[in-house]
Parts: sequence; structure tokens; C-alpha cells
Amino acid sequence: MYPQRVLSGMRPTGVLHLGHYHGVLKNWVKLQSEYECLFFVADWHALTTHYDDPSVIRQSTWDMVIDWLAAGIDPSSATLFIQSRVPEHAELHLLLSMCTPLGWLERVPTYKDQQDKLNDKDLSTYGFLGYPLLQAADILIYRAGQVPVGEDQVPHVELTREIARRFNHLYGRETDFEEKAEESAKKLGGKRARLLLELRTRFQEQGDESALEQAKALLQESQNLTLDDRERLFGYLEGARRLILVEPQALLTEASRMPGLDGQKMSKSYNNTIGLREDPDVVAKKIRTMPTDPARIRRTDPGTPEKCPVWAFHQIYSDEQRQDWVQQGCRSAGIGCIECKQPVIDAVIAEQDIFRARAKPFEEDLDLVKNIVADGCEKARELARQTMRDVREVMGLDLG
Repeated sequence: MYPQRVLSGMRPTGVLHLGHYHGVLKNWVKLQSEYECLFFVADWHALTTHYDDPSVIRQSTWDMVIDWLAAGIDPSSATLFIQSRVPEHAELHLLLSMCTPLGWLERVPTYKDQQDKLNDKDLSTYGFLGYPLLQAADILIYRAGQVPVGEDQVPHVELTREIARRFNHLYGRETDFEEKAEESAKKLGGKRARLLLELRTRFQEQGDESALEQAKALLQESQNLTLDDRERLFGYLEGARRLILVEPQALLTEASRMPGLDGQKMSKSYNNTIGLREDPDVVAKKIRTMPTDPARIRRTDPGTPEKCPVWAFHQIYSDEQRQDWVQQGCRSAGIGCIECKQPVIDAVIAEQDIFRARAKPFEEDLDLVKNIVADGCEKARELARQTMRDVREVMGLDLG
């Protein structure tokens, strides 16, 4: 229904590193020029695993938003906001919890995985069990059509789709629905209304998915429909009732190729990160001391780039000519490991010079950041209020 609206968020659990940039932020920068984007600080989600020590959240929130701005997120192109400042997230989470089967939450793959990985924490809480439902509320409250995720997060989007479908089935009842849908269709004009009905028949009787997509495009292009008309006709097309909540699609993103300093995934828990805005001298020292191919004990020993963590950095930061130089020089022992690392050091520091320059005005005046977030929260809350108006109405909670 809103295929051009994208929603994504990050937990504020500390300063961001290059893994966050190459895995998430670089994609956000691209998306903000193609879609209507909402990016949020998931501070309530941070409490699901840091409930016993929330002190990190406040400072991490502002540090993270500055990192977003440093990476190129443009508040004039995207809406930046904080989850807890839009209380409608919590209200929708509560209302969805009334009709979401417990088994749906228990079967989420990351539920058991995270419990095993974070076995030093007591995660036998409702907050931890229910965080996929809160995540679903985050998405559904903005009627986001696309959610950028890696493959491991696709089950969360599928759960969100199931929750939206169940909610619409339970509460999308409307007296004289078909008659009202046909009246809404008339607003398209006679020719377009007839085409819509023909496409609906092709989809419902023959399972023609292309007809459904063509009909949806027809509705998206129409300027004569109200929000209620559009919701009603989307439900009418698919043979459902009124669509209150929109089923989002997973917008698959490429897996990050950014490794840590030791070749494992870059993660604070592995102590192998390079911060997004780290001091250049510290960055240079970290890269110079990176482990290399263990076969290269002496300078004259040939090596295999694929066995060296530094090679993975070259694949991100070096052009084809430089990569050929590394391949030939390493395999022939024509270059040493320190010599091989220097272009990576130069490239990472050059990239971070841009980040630091963008971040400087926000570091010097935090009120600039707070104003951006305040504006974003206001925009996000207005969208959330529109959804909650409809949710309360169909659940019989609109007592005005």
C-alpha cells in the first residue's frame, strides 16, 4: 500500500564502527534518495538485553545519530526519530499482543539463538520474548511497504506480515464492505473502475499475480482516492476485508563484507572494531598490528592473500589495480605485510576524514542534533497517530 515508504532502525548500544557503516548506513544513504525513509533509534529494543544497565542508552543515542549524520544521512531527505518519543509504538504493541499467538513468538529463530549467545544475562523476560512483536509494531504503525534487512532478519518481516494479516482478518470487518468498495472504485472514473474490476477478477479467479500488481499500480497512481478508499480497495482486490495494517516486504540488502581486525565479523564483543570517527593515529596503529597470513613468518616468505584479514579490507577499499598489486606482491613476496597495509590505512583514514568533517558541527552543538530529532519525532508521531486512529476504531476503542 505504501511501497515507497521504508522503515529501519538501530539499537543505541555504543559508538558505531565501520561494520555498521558498510553493513547498514551506506545502504541507508542510498535508500534515502529513492524512497520515503524513516530511520529510528530503537531505544526500547536496547532495553530487551540491557534492562539491568540502561545508562549506556542516553549517550549512545546522541553518538549514534551523529554517526548517522556523519555517514551521510540527510535529515531533509529522511525522517530521524527516537522510538520511545512516539508512544504509539507501545500502544500498538500492546493491542497486537492481544491477538498474537504465543507460539508465533517462541518460534522466531533468533529467540533461542540470542538466549544461547547471551547466556550471561537473564533473558527470561516478556520484553525479550515480545521484542519481535514490538519490532512488528514499529513497522506496521508507519504502514511501511519495504523493510531493508539481511537474510537472517527475513523471518522477522514474515512474522510482521502474518501479524498484519491476522489483525486485518479479525478487525477488518466493515458493514456493506463490497458495496462501499464498489463506490470507492467509481471515484477512479468509469474506464479505470472497469479495468480495476477486470484485474480483480483475473487475480481472484485465475491467480494472476501480474493482474494484482497492475491493479495496485492503478490505485497508487490515482489522485482521486481518500486514504479510506485506498485501504478499502486494496482489501477488495485481494479478496480480503479492509486492510488496516499493511503487509511489508523484505528489501534484501547485501551482506556486509566488512570484517573485523582479526578476520571475524566486526563486533564490539570481539574487540576487533574500528570506530566510525576514531582518531587517525589509533586507526593506523590498529591496522598496522592486524594479523596476516601465518605462512609469512619472514619478509621473504610468499603468502596467500585469501588467508589474510588485510585482503578483505583491500576488497572494500582498493581498486582493481591495487588488488592486483596485492595479489602478485604477496604471492611472490615482492611486498611486505606493512607495505601491503599502508594503502588500507590511507583509504580508511581518508574515508573517516569525511565522516569527521560532517560530524564536527554536531559535536560542537548537540542542540542541532536534538532539533533534527525533535522535528523527526513530530513527523513520525503524526504518521503513527493516523494508523492508531484506524486501529482504535476497528477494535472498538474509539470512544470519542
